Amino acid sequence: MIAVVEGISAAGKTTWCRKHAPECLVPETFPPDRHYQPSTGLPTAQYWTDWNAKRWKEALLVEEVGGIAVCDTDPLKLHYLWCLAQIGESPKHQWLLQLETTRAAFAARRLGFADLYLVKKIDAAVARLQSEGDTKRLRDKFDLHVRLQEPLIAWYQSLDRVFPGRVLWHLPDALPHRKDGDGRTRYDLQAFDNLIQSLPAL
Repeated sequence: MIAVVEGISAAGKTTWCRKHAPECLVPETFPPDRHYQPSTGLPTAQYWTDWNAKRWKEALLVEEVGGIAVCDTDPLKLHYLWCLAQIGESPKHQWLLQLETTRAAFAARRLGFADLYLVKKIDAAVARLQSEGDTKRLRDKFDLHVRLQEPLIAWYQSLDRVFPGRVLWHLPDALPHRKDGDGRTRYDLQAFDNLIQSLPAL
């Protein structure tokens, strides 16, 4: 089983993952040279798709060893550009390029759907208090992430319509029991297209 833990910055994702899934955790990571990449263009879209595919491969390896992998943020990550476009922080054409490269990676089984999504909704004021109380992490984009929560929830609501019951809207008190990965839908390209078509319009 591959499980994904999602939510905005300071929602408690990483804390939950470290507490409940330290031995099967696929941490959120970023390429070290990301700050040198242009913000738009097809090469940029491919750059991020390749990094996301790397995280998906890590999740598959962790799952193979222990039967379960828990990802701190979704390796598919396509929601991020869509959410940025929704709030006007990224141009629509970049979202379309990201969709193009991600769909190609999905068709090649370099990216896939998780078996379970744990999505944490959080009040912005609570998130701010948690952010200010965490002195170990720099959250310089916190205000942006607060604005991203509404489209983030909309994305996973659409995913929940495609795969009813696969999304839980909280972080449970314990790691959910392992279940077999759904090989029939993990790389279901029609389900991918259905997800995209069901999203609110940009």
